[in-house]
Amino acid sequence: MPYEGELTTEECKRVIDSLPANLMIIWTGGEPMARPDILDLVRRATARGIRSVMAPCGILVTESALLALKEAGVMACSFSLDGATPAMHDAFRGVEGAFEMVTQAMKVARTVGMPFQVNCTVSKLNQAELPAIRELAMATGAKTLDLFFLVPVGRGKNLSDVALSPAETETVLRWAFEMDAKGPIHVRETCAPQAVRIWHALGKPGTPPAGCMGGKGFVFISHTGVLQPCGFLDVPSGNVRDNDFDFVEAYRASKVFKDLSKPDEYAGFCGQCDFRSSCGGCRARAYAATGDYMGAETSCPLNRGAL
Repeated sequence: MPYEGELTTEECKRVIDSLPANLMIIWTGGEPMARPDILDLVRRATARGIRSVMAPCGILVTESALLALKEAGVMACSFSLDGATPAMHDAFRGVEGAFEMVTQAMKVARTVGMPFQVNCTVSKLNQAELPAIRELAMATGAKTLDLFFLVPVGRGKNLSDVALSPAETETVLRWAFEMDAKGPIHVRETCAPQAVRIWHALGKPGTPPAGCMGGKGFVFISHTGVLQPCGFLDVPSGNVRDNDFDFVEAYRASKVFKDLSKPDEYAGFCGQCDFRSSCGGCRARAYAATGDYMGAETSCPLNRGAL
């Protein structure tokens, strides 16, 4: 049953046809596999040279379903694992049996040869379990462990009291760099753009982390066609329906995306920081704390308001 106002198959195809061919689509949700047209949409993207990855919940994952997605062009999947034990993961997700469901989905992915990564929402609840979660991710065959630092918006508002402090965030990021260098699994971070500063402070070689990608290489398109800088920054930033389903035109017309391209105009410490262009501060976290998506990020210890 489609959600009210959900983009139809033909509307989705028009959006896909408007995308530049060098992009990647992350099919997410909710549950992207619940759309009956998902294979057609993935095939449409693949035919245009657009890469596809998917973030299923796990409940619909079967060998035949993953093989069909793989044939359509899905290159990899991600699965959320927020605890190393059923008790921790199920408590965090609020669903009994969630741990068994997602670990079974990983086994299926490994069986059919679908590459996958583990996404973990990091909080005070599971900070001490991160080494065990990394070990479990390796044991299941994951290629990457992606640490998502809790942003207290949406359903996450109820978890704001368990978000890591600035000092705890720094500790976890340094651990992540150490574990990534150790291998064999990659460990990276999302929604912690201050990793850029830490990377430079540690004198790490190679390419630094991307910083906040909201509006800078990443755009979220909702099921109703609304554009946002990311899924956590709930600020309507255009709508493909208002631009004849032309994503590029909707993006170019958006005041929000124009604003986010000007880090020198960020408020508070973020606008003065030497890393304002490469880090930028988490725009969603700034918005949640100040009501201004151009405001100062509150989880960085360099921000005097966070000390």
